[in-house]
Amino acid sequence: MSNLAILAALGAGLFSARKADAQTAARSVEEHADMIEGLIAQMTIEEKAGQLNLLADPFRFRPQNVNPLDGQGDPAKVNDAIRAGHCGALFNGVGAEAGRRIQRIAMEETRLKIPLLFAADIIHGLYTVFPVPLAEASAFDADLAERTARAMALEGAVSAIHQTYAPMVDVARDQRWGRVVEGAGEDVHLNEVLATARVRGIQGTRGLADRDALLATPKHFVAYSAALGGMEYNTTDMSEATLRGVFLPPFKAALGAGALSVMSAFNDLNGVPTSGNHRMLTDVLRGEWDFEGFVVSDYTSEQELIAHGFAEDGRDAARIALLAGVDMSMVSGLYMAHIPDLVAKGDVPMSRVDEAVRRVLRTKAALGLFDDPYRGMDARREKAVCGSREHYALAREAGRESIVLLKNEGGVLPLKAEGQKIALIGPFASDLDVFGPWTIWGDESHRISIEAGLRAAMKTPSDLTVIKGCDIETALEGGIADAVLAAGQADVVVLALGEGSRFTGEAQSRTEITLPEIQRNLAAAVAATGKPVVVLIRNGRALELSGAVKDAQGIVVTWFLGSEMGHSVADVLFGDHSPSGRLPVSFPHKSGQQPFSYDHKRTGRPANPNLASEEYTARYRETTNTALYPFGHGLTYGKVSYATPVVASPTMSWDGTLEVSVDVTNAGEVAVVETVQLYIGDKVASLTQPGQRLRDFRKVALAAGETETVRFTLNREQLEFIGAEGAPTVEPGAFDLWLAPSAQVGTPVRFTLVR
Repeated sequence: MSNLAILAALGAGLFSARKADAQTAARSVEEHADMIEGLIAQMTIEEKAGQLNLLADPFRFRPQNVNPLDGQGDPAKVNDAIRAGHCGALFNGVGAEAGRRIQRIAMEETRLKIPLLFAADIIHGLYTVFPVPLAEASAFDADLAERTARAMALEGAVSAIHQTYAPMVDVARDQRWGRVVEGAGEDVHLNEVLATARVRGIQGTRGLADRDALLATPKHFVAYSAALGGMEYNTTDMSEATLRGVFLPPFKAALGAGALSVMSAFNDLNGVPTSGNHRMLTDVLRGEWDFEGFVVSDYTSEQELIAHGFAEDGRDAARIALLAGVDMSMVSGLYMAHIPDLVAKGDVPMSRVDEAVRRVLRTKAALGLFDDPYRGMDARREKAVCGSREHYALAREAGRESIVLLKNEGGVLPLKAEGQKIALIGPFASDLDVFGPWTIWGDESHRISIEAGLRAAMKTPSDLTVIKGCDIETALEGGIADAVLAAGQADVVVLALGEGSRFTGEAQSRTEITLPEIQRNLAAAVAATGKPVVVLIRNGRALELSGAVKDAQGIVVTWFLGSEMGHSVADVLFGDHSPSGRLPVSFPHKSGQQPFSYDHKRTGRPANPNLASEEYTARYRETTNTALYPFGHGLTYGKVSYATPVVASPTMSWDGTLEVSVDVTNAGEVAVVETVQLYIGDKVASLTQPGQRLRDFRKVALAAGETETVRFTLNREQLEFIGAEGAPTVEPGAFDLWLAPSAQVGTPVRFTLVR
């Protein structure tokens, strides 16, 4: 009950009969608990099943490309289901005024008058769109992640939404998988930090009953991102150590931050579909972690137990999922259709149904819905909050902090806002595909293209020439010739290349993570002019870079930055802000290196990364066993250097700590923000370990010419790994430690942990 301890209703309500007083705490948990038990005692089995039945919202539906059965649902039938008490929640409808009309049905036309829960896929913004989560992870900034999640929640909370299906906390190590874009990348620690920050931002810090809070739903539980071959919805097979050491920690961090809902995944894990996996959904989630909220299936994932060959039919699928620990069924209708019969025939105990209903009702109570069922349904406040000036300013800040400068040969960047003729060339030069995937309600009237951003920043906008050159995947008649002509007349070329939003996201797995051939041809033709080239890459995953793209003087990863993309890019390209982003995913030399992460284990025949050809070692014939641009890599406009790290002592006591530090110098002429990363490597352990793991990081502002000593305090917990028994453990012995600007550089120092 700890997560239900605060039920303050802070003035959101307009419910005339029970309007909440902003200065008065809501009824106690005990009173709500008594009320909930009373409701459960009164419910018919059909009404109980109804509370576990989540339907698509047909009243506030907006065309979208995020689910396979968009628009399903007859408003008249859903109306009838609500009136009969056969629907407890709706999802993916947005709007305060319409939300009030729908909630009124539940509150005035049903027998028990239990408020509906409204949920939505608000992944990286509602009306104001922020950078896609993978882009924002590049900022390595928990405070920024919390602030954008808070703004996202504010817009949802005034639009009659109570729950969002975010954050995604799947550690993603295969860039072929399309949903890499929704998370924080390949590293466990960074995922933990940002999962915590995003949950705090979504739910706020004043309790879920606060009018500006949304219920966070970390997803997808569990190991969905480890699908074989990077293929969407595919099977997952892994060791217990990998499961517990890589894929479970971000979920535990998210729940530790207070999340009261979890979404089960589509995949099977070691032969058991996760939406029917009792061990994960009950033994781990409930038994080990004491999770008190409810589990919601992903879109028909419990129905898909049939296609998995794990259930005979819909009735069997409902039985398996419910007994495994899935409390709420999304869209399939299987719970509503089969729970009454399953209970009547003794295949599911009534106590399990009551337990699921209790979890859902307690969460509704935590959200303050029993005190104020009409929270967030004031159209005037909705209009004032959504798409506010402050939110767009934050989107611009988040965008520029998310940009990663990979290469800056010869100081081609920053560009000059005056006195430099610039040719902006490529399929993404003027387009408005800036939101990225999983954007349903973004305000399309506020989308800043790269061209618009650059022109707004230039003293003489006519110095910018814009040529498309080609479409994303196809040629344009005369397009490359026009591009070559424009490049020849310019001082510098900016090539806007990459993936469209339909290349990435759910159901967008790729066999080759390369730029389309026509874009590579465009780059080669432009490079042949001999003019300096800066490549802007729009992407939702790490990519293989080759040819003229790889060889360009400047390479900038711009991702999908949301509403203010063009302004954010201009802020960095013209040097108003020095780039500070770092890669949360490793850019490989070749697509065939996938899955790839910097923290791969050592082997018995390790390859020498400095040798181009070396047989009988763990490597491919075509490339070294390294990344082209590693995790953590990112340049600034300064000249940053690191001294050798210093450890305060050659030994670290078992119950003590170890102070470590490094002098970081900016010898450049502009102020920068540097991200100092702390990695450790266990030299000898009872289970083989990665060569290095990120354990901490710190952003430090450095003025021109400044040196700062950056200090960390290392403790024994940061040295732990998952042992043979499946529990965290640590063993005495030698460790290497790096304080470095990325995972692939730096000089290690050694210390010894002693018992």
